[in-house]
Amino acid sequence: MSEIPTKSDSAVAFAFGGNKQTNQQYSFTHNNCSASGHKKHSPYKLSSHHFHFHFHFHFHFHFHFACAGSWWLMGLRFSSSASESSSKSSLGELPESCVAQIMSYMEPPQICKLATLNRTFRGASSADFVWESKLPPNYTVLLRHIFGDFPSDLGKRGIYAKLCRINTFDGGTKKVWLDRSMGKLCLCISAKGLSITGIDDRRYWNHIPTEESRFSTVAYLQQIWWFEVDGEVEFPFPAGRYSLYFRIHLGRASKKFGRRVCNTEHVHGWDIKPVRFQLWTSDGQYVASQCFLKGPGKWIYYHAGDFVVENGNASTKIKFSMTQIDCTHTKGGLCLDSVLVYPSEFKKVKAFLNHS
Repeated sequence: MSEIPTKSDSAVAFAFGGNKQTNQQYSFTHNNCSASGHKKHSPYKLSSHHFHFHFHFHFHFHFHFACAGSWWLMGLRFSSSASESSSKSSLGELPESCVAQIMSYMEPPQICKLATLNRTFRGASSADFVWESKLPPNYTVLLRHIFGDFPSDLGKRGIYAKLCRINTFDGGTKKVWLDRSMGKLCLCISAKGLSITGIDDRRYWNHIPTEESRFSTVAYLQQIWWFEVDGEVEFPFPAGRYSLYFRIHLGRASKKFGRRVCNTEHVHGWDIKPVRFQLWTSDGQYVASQCFLKGPGKWIYYHAGDFVVENGNASTKIKFSMTQIDCTHTKGGLCLDSVLVYPSEFKKVKAFLNHS
């Protein structure tokens, strides 16, 4: 009969992706350092090239870090031959500074899961240096831009948590946040924060309430000859490559008897000529693309283009547009929710950004 894992076993295995093993040792290897010790000797014995030590508990761990060039490998093996209470007490005997060092190489979701194990892990997860590497390099500039005055005693973990919340600014027309899993900055601009030709004429456009928008309202186009949407934003984006998207829906969605329905009777004109997207930056970057709008009844993220930020400590100004100004025909039945700026690598991990 296989041994039933304890609660502590399951929590650590889930957080680290480890499996239950019979190896009863705890080892830690770090780049070009070596030392070893046992319970009856000094736990640390340093040398100039390698660092290696063992802890023996009722509940045994095996941590392994290796550095070769630009990559790190971490694994965890553990086993337990004692009761759950004995395992918990063994976890508490781990040095908090050692746990914090290990956490500094982990992703934020893993750190948060381990922090629930006991007081030692919770204390280690609060160390400033653990979260320093998770924050954008220009996080102090971001704090000033988004919040103005900001509490100085919050700590790095508190700052990370604050930036991961959806923070609204510029009169409620813009939202910015850090993606919780990747720590990358995302920015969203509502339809009310854009310049839309004819938006004040109810014959053409209306702002309608909806639960399908971050801003609880979208701009709905009934019919128009000259379709033009422009926008701009100036923001201290962290250095990196970014992609800009228009979030568009053909048809007017609503709820009837608790079910989502979509009225597409006004959808027309988008299959005659393509929509043109353009993107400019303050440092001279420019990109243009065009495509037909399709897929009535669902929200689609239309990729307008990419831009690169070199200096995160200075604000980058971007301008963008979406147009279909062929006046030989009308077009309508479109919902415009927002414009989003995401790190370009999100295209690999966020399925909703890819459509064909």
